[in-house]
Amino acid sequence: MRQRLIPGTTGLVRTMSLLGDPVLHSPCAEVTEFGPSLDRLVEDMFATMYAANGVGLAANQIGVAKRVFVYDCPDDEDVRHVGHVVNPRLVSADGDEFRGPEGCLSLPGLEAGTVRFDHAVVEGVTSDGAPVRIPGTGFFARCLQHECDHLEGTVYADRVTGLRARRLRRAIGKTAWGARGLADLRREA
Repeated sequence: MRQRLIPGTTGLVRTMSLLGDPVLHSPCAEVTEFGPSLDRLVEDMFATMYAANGVGLAANQIGVAKRVFVYDCPDDEDVRHVGHVVNPRLVSADGDEFRGPEGCLSLPGLEAGTVRFDHAVVEGVTSDGAPVRIPGTGFFARCLQHECDHLEGTVYADRVTGLRARRLRRAIGKTAWGARGLADLRREA
């Protein structure tokens, strides 16, 4: 796939999977076929992420249970990181743990304080099979951990505990899509 200055410019915006959709709650499959269909998926994911004003998007968030995510996310120094990873592995998550506000395009309009490490490293390949290693700090490290969680069938709401979890569940229950999502959170609790 020819590299473009702005990814997603030829992609189609796809429908977002919301909390409660089974594809969000199961581990995703490894990508074994590389080529035009994978390139199209990556391009559509960027288009969908940008349309939703997100900083990251996993394939299962658009209903595709494959191990792929895209990102356009700043770190705490306002350095912009843009790219994608196929078959990512979170090889390191360390440093200090911080509780910070975290949201998700699959739980639109909501956020909760979620604990994440301030340093993360993801390894995988690009859509053309080239190896990639992505280190991140601060907010970008949070993004990398969040997207890797998605591919394992975990949403950030699964990591929220105590009073924050109760408040988040109440907020989810007030949304149009919340009843289905709450049933899944209760099963996992």
